[in-house]
Amino acid sequence: MSVLILFFTIGLSLYTLYKNQNLLEKLLLYPNLMFKDKSFYRVLTSGFLHADLNHLIFNMLSFYFFAIPLEGIIGSLAFVLFYLGTIIISSLDSAWKHKNNPLYKSLGASGGIAGVIFCYIVFNPATTILFFFVIPIPGPIFAVAYLLYSSYASKNISDNINHDAHLWGAICGIAFAVAYDPSVITQLYERIMESFS
Repeated sequence: MSVLILFFTIGLSLYTLYKNQNLLEKLLLYPNLMFKDKSFYRVLTSGFLHADLNHLIFNMLSFYFFAIPLEGIIGSLAFVLFYLGTIIISSLDSAWKHKNNPLYKSLGASGGIAGVIFCYIVFNPATTILFFFVIPIPGPIFAVAYLLYSSYASKNISDNINHDAHLWGAICGIAFAVAYDPSVITQLYERIMESFS
């Protein structure tokens, strides 16, 4: 199923970017309009769209490297429910926060992908993340740094990136992994202690 989601996201993103901008406008997260016309589907559909080709490539590479092995761990049905649920949950905070702002719009799979990455790291704390595909960082250290940065950026940086979606996606990933297999808490704790020692 992760491969189908990958190709669907690529196809819809390219179609709305280069062929049908009107559909893009109907599917992206536009909280002000969403609460007026009850188009609540946007909290999900916005997670299958991207702002440009670089945004799409970066997100889909990240999805490819983490989603397929994660699906192997938790199974196809659990993966689909987790991924779609994470996209929705990671969009809700921004939707509510910006419901009275007619200028705010957002899109992208980043919240869902943050969830996938963090869920995978919790299941496999020995994972090494290649930051910018070059710099090796132990998974748990990356996770802690990512959460701290997303929390800081959501309050202090205005760069049109939905840092709240990243933060909520990461939290969903951690929460899902712990709920799915509570024993991962001990493994993750031990790995974090090893990383800092």
